[in-house]
Amino acid sequence: MRRKLVVGNWKMHGSQELLRTLLTGLQANAAQGDFADAAVCPPAVYLAEAATLLADSAISLGAQNLSQHEQGAYTGEVSGSMLAELGCRYVIVGHSERRELFAETDELVADKFIAAQRAGLTPILCVGESLAQREAGQTLDFVAQQLNAVIAKAGIEAFSGAVLAYEPIWAIGTGMTASPEQAQEVHQHLRQVVAQHSAAVAAELQMLYGGSVNAANAAQLFAQQDIDGALVGGASLKLDDFSVICRAAQSSI
Repeated sequence: MRRKLVVGNWKMHGSQELLRTLLTGLQANAAQGDFADAAVCPPAVYLAEAATLLADSAISLGAQNLSQHEQGAYTGEVSGSMLAELGCRYVIVGHSERRELFAETDELVADKFIAAQRAGLTPILCVGESLAQREAGQTLDFVAQQLNAVIAKAGIEAFSGAVLAYEPIWAIGTGMTASPEQAQEVHQHLRQVVAQHSAAVAAELQMLYGGSVNAANAAQLFAQQDIDGALVGGASLKLDDFSVICRAAQSSI
């Protein structure tokens, strides 16, 4: 049976005070033993302090982005090996905000996916469609295209050490959430795409849903057969809400 995983993507939010308060509270809640596997991805400037705060903790650390390069004259970039040295376990790759706002292509996302694994990190590969694509009936083909671009470059076996996240762009930060049935349809399709290359990899691949996941809708989403957790945005900045989501994931096993 696949384990449940809940990942908090703080995006460009936070402060040292929030970092300390939230991580201290999460560790106390997780220690009660009713949490699913959980990770937080604060902004890069807070990763070192977060690693210290989370030492010997059940909460894992992740980063929001990485360079496709290992080192070099790339001002402002951070390599996978640097993140690993700080204690990161996960790194988000191909988030829609990176694709849309920073023009990251499928090819670049694939390169970053490979760079993450080369550094010993677990990439959380994001795919998802716009509202226009959903309304045009293009959702399944589009997310398959995004996924297949990485499979073609990294190889299917690379996904035995990865996490896949479906994040419909139209549901990110809008308060709109795909219904459990809509989310399940896409998750099932993505698992079928992977299964075309390897049934064994598909069966074990953790797949998260992201898109306005909150304390009220998490349990219904986690009840779906192919949803193995969540990539949480705004609710991950609220101790009580994120804790409810982690508990809902664990109780759905």
